[in-house]
Amino acid sequence: MPTFIYKAKNSSGETVKGQHEAVDKYELYKILKDEGLETVSAEEKNEGSLGLSLHISFGNKIKTQDKINFARNLSLMLKAGLALSRAISVIERQSKSNILKKILSEMVEDISKGLSFADALGKHPKSFPPLFVSMVHSGEQSGSLSESLKAVADQMDSSYTLTRRIRGAMIYPAVILCVMITIGVLMMVFVVPTLLATFQSLGSALPPTTQFVLDLSNIFREDGIFILIGLIIVSFAWYSWSKKPSGKKVIHMLILKLPIVGPLAQEVNAARTARTLSSLLHSGVDVIESLSITSTVIQNVYFRKVLVDATEAIKKGDLMSKIFEANSKLYPVFFAEMLAVGEETGKTDEMLLNVALFYEDDVNQRTKDMSTVIEPVMIVIIGAAVGFFAIAMISPMYSLVNVIH
Repeated sequence: MPTFIYKAKNSSGETVKGQHEAVDKYELYKILKDEGLETVSAEEKNEGSLGLSLHISFGNKIKTQDKINFARNLSLMLKAGLALSRAISVIERQSKSNILKKILSEMVEDISKGLSFADALGKHPKSFPPLFVSMVHSGEQSGSLSESLKAVADQMDSSYTLTRRIRGAMIYPAVILCVMITIGVLMMVFVVPTLLATFQSLGSALPPTTQFVLDLSNIFREDGIFILIGLIIVSFAWYSWSKKPSGKKVIHMLILKLPIVGPLAQEVNAARTARTLSSLLHSGVDVIESLSITSTVIQNVYFRKVLVDATEAIKKGDLMSKIFEANSKLYPVFFAEMLAVGEETGKTDEMLLNVALFYEDDVNQRTKDMSTVIEPVMIVIIGAAVGFFAIAMISPMYSLVNVIH
């Protein structure tokens, strides 16, 4: 069982530090709450070697689609009247993922020993996030496990679909850009030098565009290895910095400030927040715990802070909608208004689901529009690059023809 190093506040408001064994962070929060402590932060203590750590990190990963199928199929089997352990065994035999087979086999053993399904899931925090475990736990407590599993499958499927739409809109320009850069570098290293010898033999002054291309070619040929090493170092430094809190704040702020990407990121985070909160509240998870779990799902640090502030506000007796209303630069006004209506009518989960559907549809339309706009823009960029290179290479030949005549 992993050990977590934590910071927490006691009833006097003093910060205390310590370490505690727990299946995952979700269980740790519960343990500390029972001890009268409010968790500030918690990190898993790394006691193993590098090789062991990498094995745990990458060895227990299950594809998102496999988890969605698992939740959905299990829900259908339970609804049909199959016993939980038998249903899991059936899915285990049908699964093509060796990792999932192993985990499901362990779950069947744990359940046969009297462990609850949620606790059995909680033993695999790398594979099943707190959102999954919490909704299953709520379903077991309320006797509606089948409905909870269907809800978590729908939630994960919607989130996964949203991610794929955005990724799909970005893949085309990324591939074209990479191909353009690769072809450009290869031409600078192998094609342009052969033309250089021809141009030098002409003995005439070269046009500025041709000279620029030749100078660029010389840089790639003579200092190419240093440029490559520099790019690797910069990429590694950027990656390391982007994982730090200071780096995340800067990068996430830049994303929100970009003209087209910013509004899209705002709607994606709003949709993901609404969908996750709606699923948790509908499954019977209390509001504070729902907000805490949702904050782990949201990646952007600024949106996550709003959820943390909302958690604190509810603990003080304030309305959740007030916090979202005060952060209208991040969460749209429509989000706070619908949430306020939900709080007034007691149908918060339904209102949040409507919000999620609204922004998911909008994101879908935006990504389609982006794909439509990006294609002609990329064609223009490619045409401009090819045209510039053609002019740079052909100009000296025209100069030679004029000299001859």
